[in-house]
This record gives sequence, structure tokens and C-alpha cells, in this order.
Amino acid sequence: MRYAVLNGGKRIRPLLIYAAGECLAVATGRLDAPAVAIELIHAFSLVHDDLPAMDDDDLRRGMPTVHRQYDEATAILAADALQPLAFTVLSSAETLSEREIVQIISIVGEACGSLGMTGGQAIDLASEGRSISEQDLWQMYSLKTGALIRASVMSAACLANGLATEHKTALLEFSESLGLAFQIRDDILDVEGHTEVIGKHTGADRKKMKATWPALFGMDASRARCAELLEKGLGHLAAFGESAEPLRWLARFIVERSA
Repeated sequence: MRYAVLNGGKRIRPLLIYAAGECLAVATGRLDAPAVAIELIHAFSLVHDDLPAMDDDDLRRGMPTVHRQYDEATAILAADALQPLAFTVLSSAETLSEREIVQIISIVGEACGSLGMTGGQAIDLASEGRSISEQDLWQMYSLKTGALIRASVMSAACLANGLATEHKTALLEFSESLGLAFQIRDDILDVEGHTEVIGKHTGADRKKMKATWPALFGMDASRARCAELLEKGLGHLAAFGESAEPLRWLARFIVERSA
């Protein structure tokens, strides 16, 4: 479990929680439990995604995947233990009220279930070797990657006092744009990235005949879509002024990253 969680990684989702919290003037200590919980959920999903029955990858973050470092059964059990640990962390958070805990558990639970990344992964696997529509690809991205990105931002929003409905909507729309851009950028890096930089083997999507934005629309269109989504997402942050600068920086990093 420690190997799966602590061997590197960009910590994008916890960073989104802290950046959104700073934007909304939420005390940092109140963000720790959601940040840890969502990173545990993310790590759990990566271990399962890498399994032979899923994407069958043997490299993650520049290290052997969990099932390669140990064995397949151990990897399954480690991931299975990481998921409930995330909810244990949330349920025992002393800096949050019971109402806040229940809200965040609901947000995270939906994000990692059949209406979130697990459902998205199922669509991804079912789409291998098939031609799917832009709408279906959009849905897959929204569930597989976007759901946990949205959960990160909206978990912080749950902890803000007196957050206006229009500001909550703006954060939701920002996170939706960012989640889609994140996955398209991932697809681009699988084509043009370098294994030693991104920490996993490149070209895997093409070998598995996965449905991706570059495969459907080409690299130039993919870069343009990423840029469009970034600008759209940043536009939703205008109402927050300077306090949203950490979120703006993080959004740009996500779309422009090389790993």
C-alpha cells in the first residue's frame, strides 16, 4: 500500500484541493483529510488500472507497477485496502463537522463508483479496438478522469462558508473543463512523450487500439482542444479575482505539462 501511494506522483488532486481551498479561504488543516483521501482513491485506481486484466502495464511513475513489484494477488488486495482507508480517513477527520464529512464522502463515493472513474474505466476497456463517437469519448473522459478532478475541487467547496450558488457553479464548470483537458493531455503525452520523463511506457494507447482524442481527431486538433478547454476553465475563475491564482497556475501546469 505504501509502495502504491508514496512512490512519486504529481499529487495533482490534493494540490487542486489546497488551491481551491486557498481560493475560498478555507483553513489548510481542514483540507488535509480530503486531500489524503482522494490521493488514496487515485492510487487505488492506478493499481487496478495497471493489472493484467485491465491495461497490463509494468511501469508506473518510473517504477515497476505494484503487481510487478509484488504479485497480482497482492496488488489487488493492496488496492482493495486503499479504497476503504480513504473513507476511514474522511470519517475520522477531527477538523470537519459531521455534515461536512457526509457531504465529502458522498462526493468522493460517487466519483470513484459506476457513475465515476470505475464506470469510465469500463467504457475505456469496452472501447478498445472500436470506433466510438465524440460524445461517447467525452463521456468516458468525464467519468474516468474528470470525476475525481471534480471531486477534488468540490470537496474544498463543501468547506467554504456561505459560498454563493454562482461561485459553486463556476468551480464545478472549471473542474469539468480541467478534467477533460487533463485526459487529452495524457493522451498527447502517450504519443509524443518519453518513457523516462512520464514514468510509464509511451505508445500503449496505440498498441491497445484505445479510443483517444488524438486517435480520433489527430494531434493538432488535440492540442487545440486542450488550449480551448484551458481558456474556458480559466474564464470560470474570473469571479474569484486574485485568490484563484493558485488554481490558474495549476490549470496551466496540467495542460502544459511534459509528464
